[in-house]
Amino acid sequence: MSDQKIQREDLSVADFDFDLPEELIAQQPPAVRGTSRMLCVDRTTAALTDANFADFPSLLRPGDLLVQNDSRVIPARLYARRTVVRQNEQPTGRVEVLLTSVEADGGWRALVNPGRKVNVGEQLVFPDAAGETVLAAEVIERGEFGERLLRFAPVEDFYAALERIGHIPLPPYIHRDDTSDDRERYQTVYSRERGSVAAPTAGLHFTPQVLEAVRARGVEIARVTLHVGLGTFAPLHVDRVNEVKLHRERYTLSLEAANAINNAVREGRRIVAVGTTTVRTLEHCASIADGQPLEAHSGETEIFISPGYRFQLVQALLTNFHLPQSSLLMLVSAFAGRENVLAACRHAVQERYRFFSYGDCMFLS
Repeated sequence: MSDQKIQREDLSVADFDFDLPEELIAQQPPAVRGTSRMLCVDRTTAALTDANFADFPSLLRPGDLLVQNDSRVIPARLYARRTVVRQNEQPTGRVEVLLTSVEADGGWRALVNPGRKVNVGEQLVFPDAAGETVLAAEVIERGEFGERLLRFAPVEDFYAALERIGHIPLPPYIHRDDTSDDRERYQTVYSRERGSVAAPTAGLHFTPQVLEAVRARGVEIARVTLHVGLGTFAPLHVDRVNEVKLHRERYTLSLEAANAINNAVREGRRIVAVGTTTVRTLEHCASIADGQPLEAHSGETEIFISPGYRFQLVQALLTNFHLPQSSLLMLVSAFAGRENVLAACRHAVQERYRFFSYGDCMFLS
């Protein structure tokens, strides 16, 4: 079953709305990692149970396979200067550039703000605090909604330059500048592969102690990589769910992970996904395997999962609370039922759970 052949229910984007008071959107991580609350959702009975993330290992079964996304967030928010201002234009001051994904040829997709005046052929320079140019890029291509394709001039270590001048790209619903603390707290403790511009946030709750408790429970852990890109930030610009199209994101399924997943399937063990990025990676890989064992490979996916989708691998899901009318809420609704998920969101609002990236989580099983 290819991504294009997924049968979706005929729903509108507005069918995934719920009232969310702004004060419930977490602006900071919890003081101590791993101390978040957790809402347990029974997919069969729709029962809701208030718990804490510390309870998570006890909800796993011996023999479960827990799959996590080990992508690492890069300091992808940069500030540039335009080197050429056209006749009759006023200087625009600094330009914010949010890197979203790298192309196979080394170019970078980016969101540029203000983007209206930044055109193809322009040169952008990226200085440090002292004004010394650290990176330079040419605008190669213009896209919609402020998107540009940039070609950076070669430097000895591009990622070291990002670490020097870049900022952690906190989501737009966090209304503050990033701090040095975010460099640690907006990463999972098991992040390894650099390339994401947003954290796989369900993984932010894990600590080394929780991972040790999970293993002590007799649970196997496997890791895949999906680099979170533009789709996390881009709002949906359509009215119907069957019109939604996501941006492509790069992923890698290692031989070790493929073997662990194949063994779990063959032995009838439960596969538990940590986060929607892990779900999308697993289900995309299953769709292209078309009933055969998974094979190690890298590629790109634009899989969009919404109600009507038949899950092939994932049987339980740990996830944060998602934006109303978002593709991620649609994925969770496909997994646990739209009414169940909206009821869980309303319960979370009533019980004052914290929402989104730095917020609390749900365990759906």
